[in-house]
Amino acid sequence: MAKPNFQFQKRQKELEKKKKNEEKMQRKLEKNSIQPAEDPDQIPEEGGTL
Repeated sequence: MAKPNFQFQKRQKELEKKKKNEEKMQRKLEKNSIQPAEDPDQIPEEGGTL
């Protein structure tokens, strides 16, 4: 019977954590970028064109 490769398992677990964290950060960035665009009253004031 073969020995378990704990280094491989640890690396896979680390990669899963990294991927999950990146997805979480991406969702957070998308949420922040969408939120100001939903409020049309603030956009003309920030642009200074009016």
